[in-house]
Amino acid sequence: MTLELDVSEVSMSSGQSQDVPTEVSHKRVRAYLRGGLVADTRRPVLVWEHQHYPTYYLPAEDVLARLEPTGATRRSGRLGDGTVYDVRAGEAVAEAAAIGYPESPVPELRGLVRIAWEAMDHWFEEDEPVYVHPRDPHKRVDVLASSRHVVVRIGDVVVADSHRPHILFETGLPPRYYLPITDVRIDLLRPSDHRTQCPYKGTASYWDVVIGDTEHAGIVWSYPVPLPESQKIAGLACFYDERVDITVDGEPQQRPRTPFSPAS
Repeated sequence: MTLELDVSEVSMSSGQSQDVPTEVSHKRVRAYLRGGLVADTRRPVLVWEHQHYPTYYLPAEDVLARLEPTGATRRSGRLGDGTVYDVRAGEAVAEAAAIGYPESPVPELRGLVRIAWEAMDHWFEEDEPVYVHPRDPHKRVDVLASSRHVVVRIGDVVVADSHRPHILFETGLPPRYYLPITDVRIDLLRPSDHRTQCPYKGTASYWDVVIGDTEHAGIVWSYPVPLPESQKIAGLACFYDERVDITVDGEPQQRPRTPFSPAS
């Protein structure tokens, strides 16, 4: 899943501006474009440009690709005036894919460059691929087997009933109840082409739930082949608590308000 982090309060161990938290990471970080090594650093800086998740800023001298100024600048009220660069690795060019803030009011950003995550083909932390965005060192994901009785309803229809959930506890999000597929009304599920990626769990596939003539699009997901730290949820199904009614041990759960809640 994407956009699954809410870092409203972050305690950092290194320098930071009051409005823009930063933290030096000790991971080796590499980025590749068309097979060419764009950057290789052992001193990346995590920067929380917004509250949801961090991005990497890299020392300019650790960027091995050529940074060619485009002549454009971007103004950020918190970060200052940014110089925009094309990133050239051999014959491959990622246009306007890098930005630096040489005179930023956030002193930790001076001398660093942010390369657009989506402009690169591959990112690695140490020797493991990373997807979507950097992992947040202040975020934790725990998956616990449980015997709680979880019932999922859409309107008056019970769409799942399980005594065998795995509960995923993730910083900044409500608990998620992952249920065996055999405890879900499979006859109501229709495969969806929708896919999302999460740096902690991997690639999720989705189902729509069809009840009568009503389609509830993309409200069930599963990680068929999750990343190693989330193996316990492999092949289990999870519903958006924000869009269905869930009871746990007979107690109705309030629908949480998250970025995944229906527009009101």
